[in-house]
Amino acid sequence: MEVRPMEPAEIKYSYSQSPQITGQTGMIGHIRADMGKEGDCFFSTWSSADPSYNTEQFKAEVNEVIDAFRHGKDYGQPLKSRSSLAKYCRTSAVCSFGNQMDYGIRVDTDQHSYLMRLNPNPGYYNLYCYCYVRHWLDLHIRRAERGIRFVNGDYREQFRIRDGDCVRITVGDETRERTCRYVDDYHFELDGNVFHIFEFREKLETIGGTVIPLRSSLPQKCYSVLESTGELILLERGKQGYTLAGVKGENMPPRESADHLNEAMGVTKAQEAAMSAGSMFGWDTPAADPKHYDENGKAVRPRNHERRESR
Repeated sequence: MEVRPMEPAEIKYSYSQSPQITGQTGMIGHIRADMGKEGDCFFSTWSSADPSYNTEQFKAEVNEVIDAFRHGKDYGQPLKSRSSLAKYCRTSAVCSFGNQMDYGIRVDTDQHSYLMRLNPNPGYYNLYCYCYVRHWLDLHIRRAERGIRFVNGDYREQFRIRDGDCVRITVGDETRERTCRYVDDYHFELDGNVFHIFEFREKLETIGGTVIPLRSSLPQKCYSVLESTGELILLERGKQGYTLAGVKGENMPPRESADHLNEAMGVTKAQEAAMSAGSMFGWDTPAADPKHYDENGKAVRPRNHERRESR
């Protein structure tokens, strides 16, 4: 077995998927387990997704994988008890989901992949293990890296978001934020429905709606400086314009204040430049994507294949 921390792009596959994504990724099913009130048991249930992949060979292998993490000393025995699991999540090479609750590892065999979502806290299921046909999972993840395309009325690319990012849809006075999932290059999921990218544009025009991206690569907010006056301003993702942001107790010039505050929030120069462009020119413009800026916040030319894809 090959064991490594789950990568950020894999986290979303450690949860239940829609029938479309389940089929495309070769999901076999998942195991759910908890370690009981005392934390030293292992009560598990199996939920099947695609019985055609649930072969005798797979059944034997998944049992070997779970037993290796319960009793095999080579892997630290994280599933032996809740205390062992907590120690494993604190000290081992695992992926933190950033919610102070869940951690993830990926286990690969020749034919299968096991995405283990680990939660060492009492009162929760301590393990979710999603089982996939390795080839189909990897293929879908690679294709999803292309992103989800949204087109304008001329069916030309308007913007593109990462798989799992959100969009904001506005119809009249009603605004909704929805997560999108990549299905293939021409289809995506939204609200449990699968849309062709052209079909979605036509439906949006029929109801008089608009859509903008809420990219996960952008912060919720950041500070910048208004070029015309030199004042310190606050920018919010998805919001047009700015808010004046006088920071009390700061004796630094506005530019230094913005840099100091952004650094404290983990906001990069590229993100600030993209936020500034989005607030002025629209969040669906290429300039509102931080990938178009270097580490100093200077615009960079898109690669040739990106220009071709946008046509």
